[in-house]
Amino acid sequence: MSEAQSAAAFAGGDYSAAAAALPQRLLHIVLFFTVLLSSIAFIEPSPHDIFMLLLLVACVGARLRFDRKLAPLVLMLTVWLVGGCFSLMQVSDQAQNIQYIATSFYLALAAVMFACVFCDGNLVRPEIVRRAYVVAALIATAAGYIGFFHLLPHSEIFLDNDRVSATFKDPNVYAPFLIFPLLTVMIGLIVRGVRLSSLIIGVLLLGGLLLSFSRGAWGHFAISATVVVLLLFVTTPDPRMRNRVMLFTVGAVVTMTLLFVALMLIPSVHDLFLERAKAIQPYDIGPGGRFWEQKLALSIILDHPNGMGPFEFSRVYGTQQHDVYMQGFLVYGWLGGFAYLTVVMVTLAIGLRAALAPTPWQNYLFAAYAAFLGEAFEGLIVDTDHWRHFFLLLGMVWGLTAATINFRRREVLETSFAEYAAVMPSPL
Repeated sequence: MSEAQSAAAFAGGDYSAAAAALPQRLLHIVLFFTVLLSSIAFIEPSPHDIFMLLLLVACVGARLRFDRKLAPLVLMLTVWLVGGCFSLMQVSDQAQNIQYIATSFYLALAAVMFACVFCDGNLVRPEIVRRAYVVAALIATAAGYIGFFHLLPHSEIFLDNDRVSATFKDPNVYAPFLIFPLLTVMIGLIVRGVRLSSLIIGVLLLGGLLLSFSRGAWGHFAISATVVVLLLFVTTPDPRMRNRVMLFTVGAVVTMTLLFVALMLIPSVHDLFLERAKAIQPYDIGPGGRFWEQKLALSIILDHPNGMGPFEFSRVYGTQQHDVYMQGFLVYGWLGGFAYLTVVMVTLAIGLRAALAPTPWQNYLFAAYAAFLGEAFEGLIVDTDHWRHFFLLLGMVWGLTAATINFRRREVLETSFAEYAAVMPSPL
C-alpha cells in the first residue's frame, strides 16, 4: 500500500487496512537496512547481525507465512546442523566450537527467514534487496579504493597484504560480495538499456572486484556473468532482446578490457596482478600447500565418519583445506557433509527450473541463481560455509522458486477456469 492509499484509508475510516500496511512497511524498512549493513563485516558482532534480529521480529509482526515448499530446505539444513552437533561430542575446546556451530544455526535460520520474505511473490522486497545491496557494495568498494590508493590516513585498514579487503576481514569474502549487485546492474543495462548511472556503478564495482586480486572471485564472476547472459538469451522470445544481449556481451567485454588496461597502467596494480595471475601460487603446492592439504583432508574424511569438529583440522595439520565441501564433511561429519552437498545441488536444480519460467520477478531470480551458482563453484577452493551473503542468496533462490511454483499454478487454474467458462452454455 502506498502512502496515498494509507492516507485515504485513514480518511475514509478504514483503520484496519492502514494498520495492516504498517507492519509491512516496517518489514521493508528493516529489510533495507539489514542488507545495507551487510557490507560492514570487519567487526563482531556486526551491525548486520543486530538488524537480523530486528528483521526476525519484523517478519513475525508482518505475519509472513511459511510456505510448505520450503520444508525440504528446512529439513536439509536441520540435518546439516545435527551433524555439526554430533561432531562437537569429540572436541575439548567447547566454547569456540559451540560458537562456530551456533553461527551455523544463525545462518541457517537466516536462509529460511529470507526464503519466507520472498516466497509470496511480493515484487517490492527483491527490489529493496537489490537497491540496498548495490548501495552496500558501493560503500565497501569506496572503502577499498580509499585503502588501495591511500587516500586517507590509516586507510591501510582496508587492505590485506596489499589486496583490497575493504570493510571485510578477507579479500576473498569482499570480492564475491560484489558479484550479486554487479549481476543486477548487468541485467538492468541489458533489459532497460544503457544508463549512465548504472554504467558508472558497474565500472566502480568491477574495479573493486579486480583490486581484490581474488582469483576465485574472478572465476566466480566469469561463471555467474555467463549464466546471466545465457538465461536472458534463452528465456526471451523477442529476437530484438537476443540481439541486445549479444551486443551487450560484446560491449561488456570491451569495457572490462579497457578498465583492465587502465588499471594495469598503475604500477602497484600491475605488479600485484602479475603476482596473483599465476595459475599456481607457492602456497598451493608442496607439503602444507592447498592441494596437499586437500589430498590429506580427503583421507581424513574417510577415517572420521563423525567429522573432526570445527577448527580441529587446522589445529592438527596447521592450515585449512580451502574447500567448503570437504569442510562440510570435516566439521559436520558424513551426515552434515552430505546434507550440505545436497542443499547446494537441490538449490541449483530447483533454481534453474524456476528461472526458466516467465514470472514478474524472473530477473531477480536470474541474478540470485547465477551468483549462487558461481559461489557454489568457488566453494571448491574457498571455505564459504559462514558467508552471510551465501545464505541470503540461498534463501532468495528458494523463496523466489516457491513464489514461481505458486504463480505457475495460479496461471494454470485461471487458464482452466477460462476454458471451462468459454465452453459452458450461458444460463440465460
